[in-house]
Amino acid sequence: MLELLQINYLVEIRNRLIAFVCLIFFVLLVSTASVLNADQHTIKAHGFNFFGELKYPNDFQHLDYVNPNAPKGGEISIWGFGTFDSMNPYSRKGRAASLSSAPFESLLVETGDEIGSSYGLLAESIEYPADQKWVIFKLRKEAQFSDGTPVTADDVAFTYNLFLEQGLPSYRAVLAEIVQGVEVIGPYTIKYIFSDQASKRDAIPIVGGLPVKSQAWFERSQARLDESRMEPAVGSGPYVLDSFEINRWVKYRRNPEYWGASLPINRGRSNFDEIRVEYFADTNAAFEAFKSGAYTMRVENSSKSWATAYDFPALNDGHVVKKLMPDGGIANGQSFVMNLRREKFSDIRVRKALSYLFNFEWSRESLFYGQYARINSFWENSDLAATGLPSSEEMMLLSPLESDLPSGVLTQDAIMAPVSGTKPMDRSNLRKANALLDDAGWPVGADGLRRNASGDTLKIEIIEDSAAFDRIVLPFVENMKAAGIDAEYDRIDPAQYTDRTRNYDFDIITDQFPMSYEPSSGLKQYFGSETADDSVFNSMGLKSSAVDTLIEHVVAAENKSDLKVAVKALDRTLRAYNFWIPQWYNDQHRVAYWDMYEHPEEIAPYDLGYLDYWWYNEGKAKALKDAGFLRQ
Repeated sequence: MLELLQINYLVEIRNRLIAFVCLIFFVLLVSTASVLNADQHTIKAHGFNFFGELKYPNDFQHLDYVNPNAPKGGEISIWGFGTFDSMNPYSRKGRAASLSSAPFESLLVETGDEIGSSYGLLAESIEYPADQKWVIFKLRKEAQFSDGTPVTADDVAFTYNLFLEQGLPSYRAVLAEIVQGVEVIGPYTIKYIFSDQASKRDAIPIVGGLPVKSQAWFERSQARLDESRMEPAVGSGPYVLDSFEINRWVKYRRNPEYWGASLPINRGRSNFDEIRVEYFADTNAAFEAFKSGAYTMRVENSSKSWATAYDFPALNDGHVVKKLMPDGGIANGQSFVMNLRREKFSDIRVRKALSYLFNFEWSRESLFYGQYARINSFWENSDLAATGLPSSEEMMLLSPLESDLPSGVLTQDAIMAPVSGTKPMDRSNLRKANALLDDAGWPVGADGLRRNASGDTLKIEIIEDSAAFDRIVLPFVENMKAAGIDAEYDRIDPAQYTDRTRNYDFDIITDQFPMSYEPSSGLKQYFGSETADDSVFNSMGLKSSAVDTLIEHVVAAENKSDLKVAVKALDRTLRAYNFWIPQWYNDQHRVAYWDMYEHPEEIAPYDLGYLDYWWYNEGKAKALKDAGFLRQ
């Protein structure tokens, strides 16, 4: 009996042990499953914003700043400067016609009233994990190219490989760094796998922003992305090329069979039947043509014209509208840019000296009629611009780079452009420039010209292709001459200008550095060392390990606070290199148009949108034509 009790006891112990082990196994299994589910949790959405702030819900009906009932029809015409000899906007070869990228669409598209948001266009939805190691785009099955063929995942994959192999070198470098691989999962489903180096913030927008090309068209035509050609590739957008006459005009027409006309993202947009671009060799001829009705819409970029030339019968009689409209964007970074590839600019003292010789204050009052403010920052007109001394947060990023930074970045206020007097030549600034040039080893000789130890004169040439800049550049050149610089201004034709700038054959040009509110990998094309020798955007050829590191901090920022700190640190560092002489900006659009166009009462803060969401008033247009003001 005792033995039987012992056996029963042992069996009970065994059963309890088995039950306990099973319980432990079950808990571990559940826990593991939970972890796996957490790892495999994906986000499915109709758009993307890294900071999670999409303005428009999945069921939105139209963008807030458009008129969803805007009528379709009519023509709008604008002007283009110089010449064109290509319909391929994605190549460094040739000079592409205005709006030649208009026929192409991307998987995602930005809006004019948000920062950092992208919504599905060709893509119906996107899916990605929390760590954003990959993204899946599900294409809209109704999407098609203008030749009636469907837009498929194969076309998207082909586009990626096309840009990777034949795109602009600086863009290829960024794309290759971000994407590890592409998988076509189904006819309308494609997956991008990102590398460990990819920025979580812009990897998805970059691949989602590629203009999708037709694989069949490229294979049939044997065209290349990096060539100049007049035959446009097939796109899926609302407009297609209609006709052109080289160097005179180009016309696009709205595709009546456009597949995406009824999408919420497109309602109230692409309202004109035709968009025409008239080309002119100089700005004066272009303005006279506008006055005569040769084209109908003008965004004025000349302060002098805005202040003095808008006094003609059609305007005074109310047939032409002239107005200021708000511009909420960051200043475009327009500036005189020095080519750091030239030995003469290797000494920062020479670059600083030149900044003292451009008199903005006199130019603003005497040439610009007080209409412009000075640019000081690459993020001017935003809260991303560096001010004063570096903050403690900025110092955490800058201090480890001290040995590679320009002097003063850590200890001085962010560099501001020199302030001048009210005369063309500011004597105080001239003395400062002279002292810097003397210290840099360019003393003035008996003939009044500065020479280095080898006897070479300090020869500096500014090139331009627009006569509108003559009145601005010539006083600057005279100031340089007063400082003993062998300065020259050479205005050349647009084709020469394009060739020389793309081959970095210049001393100083006017260029722009348009930055965004949420900058990321694109900064490498403007300021990165890796692309400095082949980027069309890094015109000065900046190579700085400190800047490269700060760009990485910007790219890696995972919240807006960190982003702001990193951008401010980068901004003050870029400004300390003095490779630019910042010019000016205006926080308003100056617009003039023949009175047959209408727009919403409140336009988008970041997009004037006259070719996008404005529309044509047929009755007003007929009245102008019947009165003989416009061509029939």
